[in-house]
Amino acid sequence: MASIASFRCLFSRPCVADRVAMNGLVTLGRSQLTLIPNAKCQVFQLLPPVNSQSRYMGMTKTKRRQRNKMFEREKRIARGLPAKPNPPKYIPRDRPVIGAMTREERDDEAMRADAAAAEEMKVKIAKQVEAEEIMRFQFDGLEMSDRVRKLFALKNGSQREVVWSQKRRGMELFQLREGDTGSSAVQVVALTTRIQQLQTHMAKHHKDKSTKRGLDALFVRRRKVLDYMERKSFESYRKVVKSLGLVR
Repeated sequence: MASIASFRCLFSRPCVADRVAMNGLVTLGRSQLTLIPNAKCQVFQLLPPVNSQSRYMGMTKTKRRQRNKMFEREKRIARGLPAKPNPPKYIPRDRPVIGAMTREERDDEAMRADAAAAEEMKVKIAKQVEAEEIMRFQFDGLEMSDRVRKLFALKNGSQREVVWSQKRRGMELFQLREGDTGSSAVQVVALTTRIQQLQTHMAKHHKDKSTKRGLDALFVRRRKVLDYMERKSFESYRKVVKSLGLVR
């Protein structure tokens, strides 16, 4: 009785009832099912499909996808189109660019910008040389006797103080205002100074793995800041890369 109820529920649907033929054949999907009435219990028996072979039988998904692509290419060729469609926002190579500069003009502009940046850096370096000598503990600009000045001279400081003074001088060359420590160019100078310091350490201590991880992280940080500068301020990016001798 459960089979009769299930078949009544199945054939009560309009989409299935329309597919039932007069000779007892019903087509559901891609397979053909044969309905044979049973005289004893008035129950329809389902026999296996008459023809279980199909053109997709024995094909994997990859082969089926490749076959469909081959059919699509043949259709496009028959319509006179290229075998593969162009990607979105495709620009042909032979399309002229309006207002574009030639390679010689770009090279000349780059040389002029590099020369101007070099002159600006020379002026800033000359001002640093003429300025007062950097003292230990940031005692610059204070009035003191010669004996006290010799005591707080940088040559009497530690290696850490020497590296800090070099970092400070490099940041002063690229700062946008007095006391600027957060602009992109200043960050690149600070990261480069720290990278050079760690590279000197790694040249002597090859097996310091923790320092190697920190050095890799600094490289990643500097690359991200340089990518940001290249997008937002290309002139400042060009100046920093040329001055520090970075390979990009």
